[in-house]
Order: sequence, then structure tokens, then C-alpha cells
Amino acid sequence: MALTQERKHELIAEHKTHESDTGSPEVQIAILTENITNLITHFQAHKKDHHSRRGLLKMVGQRRKLLKYLKNKDVRRYSTLIVKLGLRR
Repeated sequence: MALTQERKHELIAEHKTHESDTGSPEVQIAILTENITNLITHFQAHKKDHHSRRGLLKMVGQRRKLLKYLKNKDVRRYSTLIVKLGLRR
């Protein structure tokens, strides 16, 4: 259920903007999206897990804030990230 170190490094390598980038909005959004999809599959099996659902809602809110920040800062980066992650269908 938790994100493994290898998967996290793959996401960072895929979405980084420069060589030593680990905290750009693109990387943070990609990691949050991966965690959110893992939790969604968890809830298909455990429907009454309300404590984890609160964590999911916090992650969705954090991702929404980061997406809003990126959209206000650079629309081109925002739109490429949305397409790459498959968000906003």
C-alpha cells in the first residue's frame, strides 16, 4: 500500500525539472497522485476504513492546491503535467 523507495525514485526521475530536483510541484503532484491511486484501490476492498479516507481527502486537497499554484505560475507546465498524469478528463 505504501509507496516504495524504488517507485518514488522512478516518479522523481520521470517528472523532475532539473538534475537535483526533488521538490518541484510536478514531482510532488506525481507522488501524491500515485498515493491517491493506491488508496483508491485500498478502499475498494476496505469500504469502512474512514481513518484512511480522511488521509485521502487531505492528499486530494494538497494536490489540488499544488495544481492551482502550478496553473497560476506556468500554464504550459500545468497542461503538460495534466496530460502526462491523466488528470482532468
